[in-house]
Parts: sequence; structure tokens; C-alpha cells
Amino acid sequence: MKPTLFLLAAGMGSRYGGLKQLDELGPNGETIMDYSIYDAIQAGFGKLVFVIRKDFEDEFHKKVLSKYEDKIETALVFQSLDALPPGFKCPEGREKPCGTNHAVLMGKDIIKEPFCVINCDDFYNRDAYMVMAEYLSSLSNESKGRYAMVGFRCGNTLSENGTVARGICSKDEDNFLTSIVERTEVVRMNGIISYKDENGKWISLDENTPVSMNMFGFTPDYFEYSEDYFIHFLSNSANYYNLKSEFFIPLVVNNLIKANKVSMKVLDTNSKWFGVTYAADKAYAVNHIRALVEENVYPEKLWK
Repeated sequence: MKPTLFLLAAGMGSRYGGLKQLDELGPNGETIMDYSIYDAIQAGFGKLVFVIRKDFEDEFHKKVLSKYEDKIETALVFQSLDALPPGFKCPEGREKPCGTNHAVLMGKDIIKEPFCVINCDDFYNRDAYMVMAEYLSSLSNESKGRYAMVGFRCGNTLSENGTVARGICSKDEDNFLTSIVERTEVVRMNGIISYKDENGKWISLDENTPVSMNMFGFTPDYFEYSEDYFIHFLSNSANYYNLKSEFFIPLVVNNLIKANKVSMKVLDTNSKWFGVTYAADKAYAVNHIRALVEENVYPEKLWK
């Protein structure tokens, strides 16, 4: 059994102004997503499922999916404003779907095996895919509630160009997650990593503190839990009528762990994550990928 890689790509149009503006960071125009998929194939994933917006299906197939179809099994699912549980309809004025865990729900009809969820525009590095694939491959299709996340070391995930948001993780002595707390301002100041708490106070963090970068591993029962929690989320009028409220993956994970319904193993990795949070981050990304090519981690031309 090979696990599935589930790529959250429904926000690509809004982030980049359309698929034509996907940043080309590799020496032959490769995107971050190209490297993610290359690493996933090397790690042993057997299928790709992309969640996108229906309105750019044709362009996505032509510019993105066509590169991978002869290398690995692929599938598309679609996130839309009106993809809601029975009895709910999209409130007037809402412009975007309900966030990452809403996107995950779109895969419930076609993903029947353990799967890993990633952001399509984050560079996670190969070791992260290796540790996740090894964990998911140890499970059966009948496994339930045995989830995992890659716990990136905080010092390997920061931008030199400003603060970042990170899910700060706590775990027990057996490396099972006990909580994720979202911190919206994390930065290295004078050599020390710190975050700003609810009272505006800066709290220091150890370099190796595990943080979530939205790289989660689930068994298919996660879809059932997500449906139940989504109904609960929408039943709260403060969420339903807030046109910008979002149904995030860590929200569901935290609720499940607190209710002792599932376990989530925190997988350590030495991978150095990066993304293009700030315009100045792009130069770092280009240089970092170039260095990996020169070290023969990746071929000069990724998809021959």
C-alpha cells in the first residue's frame, strides 16, 4: 500500500493572480510544487490528489497536471463556496471557501487510504516526505485514528525578512501531540527565536521547538470527524455569518486530541522549510534550490 499526497491548491488563483503567475524558482522554471511532487515520488507516495477551484480546471490540467500524469496516478477534486453540509447554504457576500479543512473534506469520496496533506506553495524538503511516507506506509487502509504530523524544528522555518505565523506544538514524552497553538508573530531577534503572546509580551522559544507547517498524515476516518466538526463549526452563528471565518486543520486536530478520540505522532525532521512569504524571500528560495541542484539533490531539469 502506498500513501496518497493531497495537495491544497484551491487558493492558488487568489495568491498568485492566476496560474500563469506561479513563481518559477528552479533553473528550468520549476515551481515549489514541482519539487514537492518529485520528493514525494522519491519517498514512495503512490497517488496525487489536488484540490483546486473548478473554474481553472482546464488551465490547471494543461499547465500543471500534464507534467505528472505519466509519472504517478493523479486526480482532481474541487473546493467551492457551496460545498457545504445539508441544511447549510453559503451566506450572501462570502467570497472565499471556508479554509484548509474545508478543502480536505473535498477528498472524502476518492481517498480511501492513508494520506498526507500539504500546502502546494511550501517547500518542505525531502526528509519530511521520507518520514511521513514511512509512517503512513506502516498503516493499513483499515487503520483509524493513528495520525501524524511533521514537526519541523522552529529554527528551520523562519524568514529573515519579517515575522511569520507558526503552529507551536506541545508533545508528551512519547512524541504524541498534546496541543497546537497558533502564534501569528514569530521571529528571530538578536539570535533568539521569540513569539508575541496574547498580552503583547515576547516569549523566547528553543531552536528545536516543533512547529506545524500544515504537513499532516491522516487515515480516512478523518473525513468523518471533519464532517461532524464542520457542522458544529457552521452551527455557531459567529462562524457562519463571519464572511472571513475559516475551518482550519489544527482546529479539528486540537478538538480530536482534547477529546481523546485520536493520537497524532510528531515526526521529527531535519528538513529546512521555506516559502515565499515576503517578496525578498524569493531570492533566498532561488539560491537555496540552486544549491540543492549543485549538490545533486535534484537534477538540473526536474521533469525530463
